[in-house]
Amino acid sequence: MQAAFFYDYPPGDGDVYGQGRRERLEEIVSLYPHVVRGNNFDAHADSLRDVEVIFATWGMPNLSDAQLGRMPNLEAVFYAAGNVKAFAQQLIDHDILLVSAWAINAIPVAEMALAQVLLSCRGYYRAMRRFSDNHDGNQAKSFNRTGVFGETVGLIGMGMIGKRLAKHLQDFSFKVIANDPFLSEEQASDLGVERVSLEDLFRRSHIVSNHIPDIPSTKNVLTGSLFESMREGATFINTGRGAQIAEPDLIRALKDRPDLTALLDVTYPEPPPDDSELWTLPNVWISPHVGGSVGDEVVRMADCAIEEFIAWESGKSLRYQVTREVLATMG
Repeated sequence: MQAAFFYDYPPGDGDVYGQGRRERLEEIVSLYPHVVRGNNFDAHADSLRDVEVIFATWGMPNLSDAQLGRMPNLEAVFYAAGNVKAFAQQLIDHDILLVSAWAINAIPVAEMALAQVLLSCRGYYRAMRRFSDNHDGNQAKSFNRTGVFGETVGLIGMGMIGKRLAKHLQDFSFKVIANDPFLSEEQASDLGVERVSLEDLFRRSHIVSNHIPDIPSTKNVLTGSLFESMREGATFINTGRGAQIAEPDLIRALKDRPDLTALLDVTYPEPPPDDSELWTLPNVWISPHVGGSVGDEVVRMADCAIEEFIAWESGKSLRYQVTREVLATMG
């Protein structure tokens, strides 16, 4: 089967098809020797007419009708990364199979959120900021640090990341509550979580972690009244997307409530404007979207793409196909 690599991403994020993954593909497909990118497609187009399968990752171009027309034999794209919104619709409209490793990319995001939950329960971020300001260890930690035992964590959105995080939290003594309109009582029971309203979740949780998808219906759904209702010393974690947050409301709540902490791996826009108060508020920690796969982790996504390709070629069912319906729910 004729195959080609399509991707374009900066150095430093790891080699997705490295550590023997490219060599494994070369054993099972006839692999075009060059990596195709959006800016060099025309230079390679004449050699791509026989390509049946694309193996892609970050930087997969959104192929136009004309470009797809120059690959008349293309049947499938196996995407070794997560979010496909930038290019998926065009492929689906042309009846080209699309598979994404979004479930695999959820692994490190859930792990990072777990780490932040555990540190937040110890009052780590608030104490560290206070210690940096006054250099008095006793004073820096002189607030109600709840610890982990019996504490309540609220998960907003129970997709791949939310479910994986819920399973991680089962290894500790947390009470986990969740809000997701698509989560059934049976699923909630299997995950060991309690279904609650969004208002109840913010009011009860010591830690709130956002994982809802970035779709039009979720834009600005997390508003000021929710943040203002949070418990004394609570933490809001966002490893999902920034557009769900009514940012002026969040800023106002954080200014009014210095006991609150916000850990933001994502914002909208990303990064925030230079004059955004998020940069200067002492109870806000912003990271540059580091939650996804990085370093040696990235090859897991290639493993997923290769395994799904082998299943597809063998006529077996796929775990991670992105259909039109699935795409509508993806963040």
